[in-house]
Amino acid sequence: MTICAGVDSYRASPADMRVVTSDGQSIAAHSYILASASPVLERMIDRAQRGWGAECTIPVLGVSFDAVHAFIHFLYSSKSKVVPAEEEAVGANWTQLLALAHAYRVGWLKRAAEAAVSARLTPERAVDMLKLARLCDAPRLYMRCARLAAKEFAAVEQSDGWRFARRHDAALELELLTLLEDADQRNERWARERAAQEACRQLGQAMASLEHIFPGESGAKAACADADAPCARAGCTCRGLQVLMRHFATCARKMAPGGCARCKRMLQLFRLHASVCDRPDRACRVPLCSHFKAKSQMGKADKTWRLLVKKVTRAKVMSSMAERKVVPEVVAESWARYNRRGAKLR
Repeated sequence: MTICAGVDSYRASPADMRVVTSDGQSIAAHSYILASASPVLERMIDRAQRGWGAECTIPVLGVSFDAVHAFIHFLYSSKSKVVPAEEEAVGANWTQLLALAHAYRVGWLKRAAEAAVSARLTPERAVDMLKLARLCDAPRLYMRCARLAAKEFAAVEQSDGWRFARRHDAALELELLTLLEDADQRNERWARERAAQEACRQLGQAMASLEHIFPGESGAKAACADADAPCARAGCTCRGLQVLMRHFATCARKMAPGGCARCKRMLQLFRLHASVCDRPDRACRVPLCSHFKAKSQMGKADKTWRLLVKKVTRAKVMSSMAERKVVPEVVAESWARYNRRGAKLR
């Protein structure tokens, strides 16, 4: 392997121990280097050195010779970072390095191996790597496998790891199916939240359009006073509201039993406007605004309506900020801190 240059730099001093691999080969090493890099190796070396004049030899079994050689190289380098050239040299041994780094408690190497295995993850190996991540306590790799399995489950079903789990590891199969079900529920919940946010955004635009159609006493003439005139406001819904209000003014079914669905919708918009309106009663020209304000003061609104008012008010403020393209200072400072933290992590 091409990564042996780091180990060769220590050949100036004689090696005082040997590492024996599963195939019987051995690697000369320095005990003080390995002991300082891994607390587990430190205890193994201490026990091996208690022999009466015996050569210090420790076994590192269960993986290939190349994996052990790469592991010792990284212990010698002790750079807490793996360069791209070393990643290419290690190649397919990253899974074995992850197991070794976990077993011998080399934290920085475990994180590097976990990232390398995650970057090389494929649907065919997702189930095997999920089990490895569970055994080696690698949460990032575990979540990466779960997300990949949820995204490409058809390909995962064709893998040998999935077929083995179905036949011989019912616990792993149940765990993976539970993760997939949780992912589906999470996606459904996100879809509902996005739909609710979009509805609140549209209601916020409707409230802004009402104020645009009916400006206050000190406001300028409304740009949407005529339903046939084009409106220059971005995202304006004035024309649709004017059509709905014309129907509300002339509809004969709004007072009939059962009423009219379009008129009920208009009444709800008027009530919602009254709940978010901050103008004085005489200054607001939106129909029924003072009526609904007085009605809300007489009776207490239910929890669902208060939550809707809160969300619509927030959406209205965010929409006005987006139109002005002005970012508040506190938001700018928060994003700056987030970007600095991300740069440090990278």
